[in-house]
Amino acid sequence: MYTRRDWIVGAGSMGIASLLPAAPAPALDWPQFRGPDRTNISKETGLARKWPAAGPKLLWSVPVAQGYAAAAIVAGRVYHHDYDEAKSEWCVNCRSLADGKPIWQFREAREIRPNHAITRTSPAVDARFVVSLDPKAVLHCLDAGSGRQIWRKSLVAEYKAVIPSWYNGQNPLNDGDRVIVATGGDAILVALDKATGKEIWRTPNPRKLQMSHCSVIPAVLCGLRQYLYGTLNGPLGVSVADGKLLWEFPRQFNVAVAPSPIAVDQERVFMTASYDSGCVMVRLRRAGDAFNAEAAFDLKNNEWNSEVQTPVVYKGHMFAVGKKKRGLFTCLSFDGREVWTSEGKASFGLGSYLLADGMFFALDGDSGRLHLIEAGATGYNELSSAQVLGGQEVWAPMALSGGKLVLRDLTKMVCVDVRG
Repeated sequence: MYTRRDWIVGAGSMGIASLLPAAPAPALDWPQFRGPDRTNISKETGLARKWPAAGPKLLWSVPVAQGYAAAAIVAGRVYHHDYDEAKSEWCVNCRSLADGKPIWQFREAREIRPNHAITRTSPAVDARFVVSLDPKAVLHCLDAGSGRQIWRKSLVAEYKAVIPSWYNGQNPLNDGDRVIVATGGDAILVALDKATGKEIWRTPNPRKLQMSHCSVIPAVLCGLRQYLYGTLNGPLGVSVADGKLLWEFPRQFNVAVAPSPIAVDQERVFMTASYDSGCVMVRLRRAGDAFNAEAAFDLKNNEWNSEVQTPVVYKGHMFAVGKKKRGLFTCLSFDGREVWTSEGKASFGLGSYLLADGMFFALDGDSGRLHLIEAGATGYNELSSAQVLGGQEVWAPMALSGGKLVLRDLTKMVCVDVRG
């Protein structure tokens, strides 16, 4: 376990941002939740299609505070959230992807008691900035080289946001020189200048929609670039240019919304959630500046839904862990039909998954076993599997860069080599 002195020495030895290693090709970075474009699909190739009996090689392992906070990876550095329960301090960690050793750590005194664990989210990172939204909805912007705080905003104080049950679960969105977050309260979404924190625009919120656990997803629908977001009242779209609310579809979800709405093509948006909420596919039509949203299909919970993870769209299908029969990895058509499931072969609880090189890396959320699954619509075809983590709430998303897969369970983060 690294001591506080280790972190201080690491930060001092690395110095300022000018000492950052040269950035690899952008496609090899995993700079935020669900990757560079938030599709949860990596562009990496040359990955192993079969593992030895012992599983992929373990490169490093470090203890982390209880939670589901996943990693972001930029230029050979791993950035992730943490918490020091002994000192009651919120942490953002930066460590080496190669060996897991600490580079710097940001700390802020915060009283955050376990509430279905503590940490939840991934930072959004580029070559200059690390943007972190903590469990109590405080947005921090840090220098990527040193961990020095550049600016800080409390969404509760500035936008009258209401922290969702079980703390904030939203991951901030990096989009060029802006960061996009959903606030609830006085706004639905806000765009902030990443360098200064200055507000660029806000989406008015006359109905006082509350912040959910889902994260903002960029999309192009009916020829217009927009941001997708979902609340307990259904999905909506906001203009990238000025924050104008373009459309919303009234659809009631229950208790909490964690999966994000996703565009499956140029005119359809899919949204699902837990607590017996089912799912809905919304079809959009555009006439000038006006959008019309209607349901293409609406499935009840006993038909299909995803509880925690956001589906992946690939080659005309959606792939996700579903709850018609809880924990089955599932291939869905765009009309909501189950094409195949993993029933009788494997179950995944609430585990996460990531697509790379035509294969899904999928975690069993109850045991920590990692499965390698061929991505396709012909059936569940498992290529390999291995025990890489312990059990109990292995729900955190994964991150992949340079053939190194970073994943975690409730109290441990590991990095394994999945190159061919």
